[in-house]
Amino acid sequence: MSNIRKLISNLAIAEQELCKTQFLAPCVLGGSVRTRLSGLIYKFLPEPSNFVGWGVFQPINEKLAKVVEEADLPVVAEYLRLFKLFRLRLVYQLESLSWLAYPINEGDMRQRLGFVKPVILHLVTEGLQLEQVTARFDGGTWWFEDIDRTSDPFVGEHLREAVEKKTPVNELRFSGLTPEMRTAYSFIEQKRKKEQAKLELEKVKLLEKDDHYRLSQALRIGGNAKLKKFQDRGDYWVVDWSTKNGEHNTSAISKQDLTVISSGICLSGKDRNFDLQSLVKVIEKRFDD
Repeated sequence: MSNIRKLISNLAIAEQELCKTQFLAPCVLGGSVRTRLSGLIYKFLPEPSNFVGWGVFQPINEKLAKVVEEADLPVVAEYLRLFKLFRLRLVYQLESLSWLAYPINEGDMRQRLGFVKPVILHLVTEGLQLEQVTARFDGGTWWFEDIDRTSDPFVGEHLREAVEKKTPVNELRFSGLTPEMRTAYSFIEQKRKKEQAKLELEKVKLLEKDDHYRLSQALRIGGNAKLKKFQDRGDYWVVDWSTKNGEHNTSAISKQDLTVISSGICLSGKDRNFDLQSLVKVIEKRFDD
């Protein structure tokens, strides 16, 4: 029992000391900051909550730590040197100061970490798309260190020019091109294709929304009829709708001016004399009779 009391007492003292301690830590958007004291890991939410970058923090309580000041670059550099150095190529920005990045040497990453994959690199304060940078890996998170001054700047220029021209990855050609560069570039191409597909889908949905509105309005004005569904058939729609009395109808309607191509009922070959709005009135009158 005495050992337990002593442990609790030591923890209380450690927590008191913690509130008097300032510590250096990186902070990403929406993330937390951590520090180690007496062998224990403490995690805090930053205050202010929108802080992003390297900061000097001081705990306010067991949950919050305030930003005392932004950390000086020499202090950050010294901290980063505690972790493994890797060389990566920036692919594209994800959010705030975070980028997708890819190793410039797959064999090196595989040998040292046992895997090869794109990574999320945090707190990237400088650098252009497809530029080579140095980074540090703390075993769980990747941190930006600096632009890689040993790299050839023309490589990044060639790759960015290809991005601008939307050159397909299989058509990339220039001196010094490596498989890793081609892979990094391919992620940009994949992202562009996904964005284009999403844009096209949004356009289709917008058109469908407009078409739905046109058909619904014509049916409503014609006699409070309701649109059930419609199918695109090129120059016309096959429209399923019901009268205010619940009678179901299927009609072929021209896209251009909502002229009736086929009413779905016998109109003695005079279907095209009506549009969707007037067709509703004709059918409603038929049922009234």
